[in-house]
Amino acid sequence: PAFPQPEREGMFHRGSGLNLTSGQYTAPVAGYYTFTATLHIGEPSSSPHSPSGEVRGGAHPPSVSVRREQRRKGQPCRGNRLRVLICVQSRCQQNSNLETVSRLESGSDLFTISISGVLYLQAGQYASVFVDNAAGSPITVQRGSDFSAILLGV
Repeated sequence: PAFPQPEREGMFHRGSGLNLTSGQYTAPVAGYYTFTATLHIGEPSSSPHSPSGEVRGGAHPPSVSVRREQRRKGQPCRGNRLRVLICVQSRCQQNSNLETVSRLESGSDLFTISISGVLYLQAGQYASVFVDNAAGSPITVQRGSDFSAILLGV
């Protein structure tokens, strides 16, 4: 069988579920999928800021800036924490999701945060990575970060 060819050297994908433009993985069949994301986080470069915390670009996304979200009234201050989620249908509150929280170290130029786990997706549902930045300064998801999905079974 013919498989889609990667768009850049050093990356690969097999099957049609990964959309490199949107950064979403769409389940071709209903089943349990294992998801993994490894994000390299650093200070922003001269790239423009993205208003969304969604990581785009598929297997090796370009740098994506993530700005601090405004704290809502009555919401506790979360300090220098960074939350990474893999959400179904971009609905992190309503649907099942995977989540990890890490404390940002002051003065560190680059650090890596990883998340992995299993989610059940119906055929046609998608999963994508989100970054909730409660840090005191802008951060950027650096090149070389990755996101993958593998069907475990139905």
